[in-house]
Amino acid sequence: MKVLKKIFFIGLIFFGISVLFIFWSNFKINAESEDYVTSELSKLPNEKTGLLLGTSKTLSNGAPNAYFFNRIFAAANLYKSGKVQNIIVSGDNSKKDYNEPEEMKNELVKAGVPADKIFEDFAGFRTLDSVIRAKEVFGQNSYIIISQRFHNERAVYLARKHGIEAFGYNAEDVNKYAGLKTNAREKLARAKVFWDFMFGVEPKFGGDKIFIP
Repeated sequence: MKVLKKIFFIGLIFFGISVLFIFWSNFKINAESEDYVTSELSKLPNEKTGLLLGTSKTLSNGAPNAYFFNRIFAAANLYKSGKVQNIIVSGDNSKKDYNEPEEMKNELVKAGVPADKIFEDFAGFRTLDSVIRAKEVFGQNSYIIISQRFHNERAVYLARKHGIEAFGYNAEDVNKYAGLKTNAREKLARAKVFWDFMFGVEPKFGGDKIFIP
């Protein structure tokens, strides 16, 4: 019985530390990214490039993914406003018949962005990969990230910790009920940011340099 009590209390302590770590991670990222993310174009600098972060075009039930289409609208709006001259579309292309960068490019072209102004990053498997590859592969030391606010905060924080002058343009979010699962997952993803820092996690793939004129 004493052993079971000891195990229980150790587990309770570990759980408490984990919860505190998650709260601290979220507070840290919110506080340090606050001045660099916005939904207002007028508050953004002019940059050579925007970085559009990927997500699936459709949900598991086949319905359109509002996160995806809201990001496309925001990226097209950013380009048409003259705030960026080019857009890197960065996402997952690890499975057959699943190609986030290609889907984003196709939708951006439909929205009026010229195809020759869109550059595809097929190895943006994680936010960490996308922000670092925009610098190391595409040669961009400053850029505007396009995603929903909760995602932009983490992406901008990551980018700036890797020496990139990043800003975030917030796409419209989905309603709080539709986004409940996504927002809960984001809390854990923010804790993982610091776990990755501790263990020096790097992007999964490098690659040849891609020149953006």
